Amino acid sequence: MDDWAIKGELILNCNCTVFCPCVVSLGKHPPTEGYCQAWAGVRIDSGHINGVDLSGLNVGLVLDIPGNMGRGNWKCAAYIDERASDAAYDGLIRIFSGEAKGTTGLFKLLVSDFLGAERAPIEYVNEGKKRRLVVGKAIKGEVEPIVGSDPDAEVAVTNTGYWMGPDITIATANQGRVRAHGRVWDFDGRSAEICQIDWHGASAA
Repeated sequence: MDDWAIKGELILNCNCTVFCPCVVSLGKHPPTEGYCQAWAGVRIDSGHINGVDLSGLNVGLVLDIPGNMGRGNWKCAAYIDERASDAAYDGLIRIFSGEAKGTTGLFKLLVSDFLGAERAPIEYVNEGKKRRLVVGKAIKGEVEPIVGSDPDAEVAVTNTGYWMGPDITIATANQGRVRAHGRVWDFDGRSAEICQIDWHGASAA
């Protein structure tokens, strides 16, 4: 069994026209457009798998889901930070394909078509409240929390059972462009999420 853990941040932008209903319905409610197309970025602040350090690396994902998230048949492609060692690269593929089980183990159940993984230059940059992700020529995105009645506090859904994490900051995409695997998507102005992640293998407490 893989011994792994990741702490950091995840951003996601999808084609939903309002905030993604999957967060509160846990995938039981269909996306606003009836299907889900999304890109995501993961910044690993600290992490490891089987003794291999993953700290400081980034990962990009492209997700294509035909209907309700919980019904599976996902298509997924992964982009691994080009700075990753061979061992880190292999470990991150195990984590993001679900092979390593634990928090991301549901990928193995829900992804019916893993489109593959490849190395890419990945920039994950915080600019004030904005987060910007550039994954080679495949993904170019920027998300920003929406403004609430207190402009200094994030608008968030808290204490959820969502797999990514219990607290999700509601955001919108200033830019959301995917050019990968025959997909040409532009999700500017659509739903986005920011989540602090604390993921681990099945054996971790």
